[in-house]
Order: sequence, then C-alpha cells, then structure tokens
Amino acid sequence: MNVEFVFLDWLWVGLFLLLMIGSGVLFYRLGKRSEADFFLAGRGLPWWLPASSVYATHTATDTPMWITGVIYKNGMAGIWYTFFCGWAAISAFVSTRIFRRSLAYTQAEWNVVRFSGLGSELLRGWMAGWQFFMNMFVLGWVGIAMGKVCAFLFGWPIWIGLVVFSLICAIYVLAAGYWGVVMADFQQGIIAFLVIIIVSAWGIHVAGGPTGILAKLAELGELDRINPFAFTGWWSGDFPIAWFITMLMIAILGGFGMGTTIDWYVEAQRIQSARTVRDASYSIWWGTLLGLIRNSVWAVAILAFFVMFPGITEVSEYEMGWFRLGFDYLPAGMLGFFFAAILAIHLSTISSHLNLGALYATRDLYQHYWNPKASEEKLVLVGRVSTAILLLGSFFYGLMMEDLTSWLIFALWIMAAGIWLPNILQVIWWRFNAWGYLSSWIANLGFSWLVVWILPAVGLIPELQDYQQFWILMVLGALVYLPVTFLTRPEPMDHLVHYYVMSRPIGWWKPVRYEAERLGYILPSGKVAPEAELASRP
Repeated sequence: MNVEFVFLDWLWVGLFLLLMIGSGVLFYRLGKRSEADFFLAGRGLPWWLPASSVYATHTATDTPMWITGVIYKNGMAGIWYTFFCGWAAISAFVSTRIFRRSLAYTQAEWNVVRFSGLGSELLRGWMAGWQFFMNMFVLGWVGIAMGKVCAFLFGWPIWIGLVVFSLICAIYVLAAGYWGVVMADFQQGIIAFLVIIIVSAWGIHVAGGPTGILAKLAELGELDRINPFAFTGWWSGDFPIAWFITMLMIAILGGFGMGTTIDWYVEAQRIQSARTVRDASYSIWWGTLLGLIRNSVWAVAILAFFVMFPGITEVSEYEMGWFRLGFDYLPAGMLGFFFAAILAIHLSTISSHLNLGALYATRDLYQHYWNPKASEEKLVLVGRVSTAILLLGSFFYGLMMEDLTSWLIFALWIMAAGIWLPNILQVIWWRFNAWGYLSSWIANLGFSWLVVWILPAVGLIPELQDYQQFWILMVLGALVYLPVTFLTRPEPMDHLVHYYVMSRPIGWWKPVRYEAERLGYILPSGKVAPEAELASRP
C-alpha cells in the first residue's frame, strides 16, 4: 500500500513535529536544573499531567497492531488479553501510595529502602542493569513497529521509520528530560485519543454502523465474536476458562505488589513525579481508565474491519487492520493528521523509555555505585549521555527484532511469571527478605529457560500454554525462595520500622507495627507521630 499525501497532510505532520521539538526548547531551563527535574519534573506535577503520560506512554505504535491481532483472531474475547492493565486500578490505592511515600526514584532504589545489607545492594544493581537493558529492548521493539508502519504506508526502507522519528524525539528528551517527556505526552495523549475515536468511529460507519456489523457477522456465521465470554472449554483452545481465571488473578492481585508487570517500572516514574500521594493515586487510576476505554473503542473498530475483510490468515496482514481503516477511508487532508497522531503514539513511548532507562543508569548505577558526590550538573550530563546510549542501542536491537520476537516475549514473561508472587510478598509481608527476593529472580531465570525452551525442545515435556507456564513457574520458584527466606535472617527490625513509618505498607506487618508503637512512632490513633514522620524522610 502506498499512501499519497497532499500539501495539507504534510503540513499536519510538520506542525506536530515542530510542536514536540518546541516542548524541549520551552522546558530546557527547567530540565537542566537538577537530577530531580531531569527525571521527575521536580516531583511537583498535578495528577492530570502524569495521568496523561500514563495513557500516552502505553499507547505505542505496536499497541493497535497487537490489539487488532487478538481481536481479529478471537473476537471480543480477545479484549481480555488487554485486561492485564487492570492491575493499575488496584495499585492506585495500594502499592502506588506505598511507593510514593518511599520517595525512591526507581524500583531499583526502592530495594534498598525496603531491604538492607548486601542483599539489597545486589538487588539494586541487578534491577538497574536489567531495566537499562529492557528499556533499550522496548525502544527497539516499538521503533521497528514504526519502521513497519512507514514501510506499509510509504514503501520506505524499515530503518527510516525506526531511526528518523526516534532521533527527532531524542531532541526534546535530551534537552528537557522528563519535563519535555511529560509536557509532550500531555499534547500527544490528547491528539492520539481524539484520532483513535475519529478513525474508529469512521471505520464503524463505513462498515454499516453497529447494526450493519451485527448483520454481517450473522451472515458470516460469526456472531460468537461479539461474546467476550466465548470460552473454548476449561483447559484447551485459544480461550480456556483456566486462562481467563489466571489473567483475572494476575490483573487484580498484581495491584497489591510492585513490579508484577513490566508496565510498573514506567508507572513508578509517573508516581514519583506527582506532587502528593493523592495526585499519584489519581494519575495511575485515570491513566488506566483512559487505556481501557481506548482498548474498547479499538475492539469495536476491529470488528468493523473483520466484517469488511474476513478470512485474512496472515498475521502480518490483519494486524495492520486499524491503520487500514484510517488510510483507506479517511478523506484527503485528514491522512496527514492521522499520521501525526501515529507519530504522537510513537514518540510518547519512545521518549518515556529513553528517559526512564537513563534514570536507572544515572541514579542507580552511576550515582549510587560510582560517584555518590556528583554535582547536579554532572548528573544531568550523565542522564543525557545515557539517553544517547539507549537511543543508539535501540537501533541495533530494532534492526534485529524480526528475528528476536520470541526472545522479547520470553524476556517479558520473565518479568511476570516466577517473580509475580515475590513482587507482592515484598510489599505485604514483613518476613520476606532480600535474599528470598534475590533467589526468586535467580530461580526464575533458570526455570524459565527450562520450562519455556529447553525441556519442550528435547521432548521431556509438551509445549505448554502461557497460563500453564505461569502456574508451573510460580510453583517452582516458591520451592526456592520460601526456604531461602526462612533459612536466612529477617531484615533488621530498626530498618523495617523505619520503612514502615515512612511507607505505611498493608498486609502482615504486625511485629513491625508493635515495635513502631512501642517506640512511639505510631500514635494510639494509628497515625504517625509528627517527629517520626520527619525522621523517616531520607
């Protein structure tokens, strides 16, 4: 498919790119003031700014392709694949509040707030290195998706879409840091949301409206596609009940933990940039709600695409369905506006992961382990250098990504399976210690290779469905980290009391709470004593 742009189309694209670069110029002075400004906008944002950033960041170039794929293949039942983000609705009132009170810049830094000693330092170093790598990997994944979109629309070589727009994005990220990211996200989020509504509604109209879509589904014998509970049995098929229950559990209970999905690490930066605990909670809740609304609108639009183009078997062809609704049916002059919205979707994710990866490299690796006394000016410089390294590395991964898709899925699976329960235990259980958490990571790395790759390859076990892998990895991991936790000492009580007073976690913390009450840090009313509140601040 080759799209022909008129002057008005290119004007929309040019104006949008100038607007984004202008954000970097406008907020350059704020971004360079300090490390806190370059990475957290000074922790002073009202809830609606990080909320728009939560929504914009998780509306990436690959998102409509992925959602189109699962809806086209499974009908409305595929919407549950996107429900994992429901964890954030729970987190907004539980782990979000706990994390914001800790004042940790990153999830890696939180490890030394929650845990102590050598174990906590090993965890911080591991998580910082892992997140630097993962952000580079995600940047390559999203970047190559943009390359494919541009190749599909204009016939360009894939590297152009991968490289050119990420370089443009890097201008305002390097200049203004997180200030540039969040202010651009606010604008990008508005543009993207409006265009998603317009294009989806236009596609539904072209397909004959809701009534016409239902009539065509009936003609095709595909009315089951409108049923989100079209299970294929208890254990088998593409949509078994066991998978559905697993997904609900991951989404709902995951909100009580930290790091239970890869999305948490991006959200953590938004949480800490909010000016208060309440603002942090509102930002996660409303950002997630916008995402769920977006997914629902997309799902109906893809049903419209299905009735117009049924029977497509090639995944790479039908996953472009939502883009085709826009470029095939929007009138001339609107195509450029649509492409500008695609750029908004793309740049919001690229900018977020550039700044987040640089945060881990600067705060948790350079400052913590290499130069603790670095000046604010030096830290901002290191942040910019780290941003450039991430950008260049993402080009390398992106150009290899077609051969590495299965590796990416494997890497994301590591983040969610064997360490899912430990990520909850670290929040709700005082006895869970650094060595238990560290052993869960190590065990999950080994077990994941065995269960997902090695044992099926040699024929010792059959290839398992994803929900089966999840339960097996969770049980195998527990056989390691629970004994390690009980065979090693708990964290020192004075450290736990300090953490408890500062963060006020929920769950099984009775011994720590009793000690805090005995020391007078917790008043009979249950509130923290004012002097203890001040003393708990880092």
